[in-house]
Amino acid sequence: MARDATARGILSSLRREIASIEGRPAERLVVRREGVPAVQDAVRLGSPRLDAALGGGLAMAGLIEIHAAEARDTGAAAGFALALLSRRAVSAPLLWVAAGEAFGEAGVPYAPGLAGRFGIAPQTLLVSAPRRLDDALWVAEEAAALGSLRGIILETRGPAAKLGLTATRRLHRRAGAGGLPLLLLRQASGPEPTAAPVRLVVGPAPAGERLTLAGPLEGSIGPPAFAVTLSRCRTAIPATATLEWNEHERILVERGPARPAHPGAVVPVSADRADPARPAGPVVAVRGAA
Repeated sequence: MARDATARGILSSLRREIASIEGRPAERLVVRREGVPAVQDAVRLGSPRLDAALGGGLAMAGLIEIHAAEARDTGAAAGFALALLSRRAVSAPLLWVAAGEAFGEAGVPYAPGLAGRFGIAPQTLLVSAPRRLDDALWVAEEAAALGSLRGIILETRGPAAKLGLTATRRLHRRAGAGGLPLLLLRQASGPEPTAAPVRLVVGPAPAGERLTLAGPLEGSIGPPAFAVTLSRCRTAIPATATLEWNEHERILVERGPARPAHPGAVVPVSADRADPARPAGPVVAVRGAA
């Protein structure tokens, strides 16, 4: 008993020390049981490879980097970020902070589209567009300390020296302490040193055909699809997948092979019974009004 208590004390001390280094609360550390990692407050991405590399799912507390390699990929990266946040508390507000020319290049959030596609009500969307990156960082950091938001999107454009280890470590600590996801959406920017434990590169993927009981509907356009690459994580396991957004169930699903057509008839054919339709009666001409 004493030996077990000593072991638990050592383990608890190590967790606190690691948490202080990583800038996150000890209770949100990744805990491994029987070789299978389990992440608290995690969202599964719908891809076994991505989820396994992330230790069971994407931890939704702290700083998460989402990169759009080119400016034209920003729409897909923003859609992926919204898909992650749409499954959190519906009534809590979402704060979207855009620094400098981020909105000028990629456009502002379209509230009716966010409501229809991601279930984010317009009255819960808060938008801030500071001209200076310093101001945007201050807004995001102060908001992360509130702990009453659905999440925060901090959108920037191009390389930024001010988004280094010091600034991102402060964001990661504030968001982790408040149990909030802070998604750093970087458009037209390559990988740079930051304190974010996870970096995802997201771009558009061709939409598949809409699936029906009879198989893929030829010529139709299916749900939005994202090409997602895990370029940085704690396990250092690279993974890539094409994910589709199911707006009805609010989940991401990895695109697999097309389902075959249903082998049988969808509706059974009527047989061995009389036609219920009555024969037509006499036709009566009706004179129209003058």
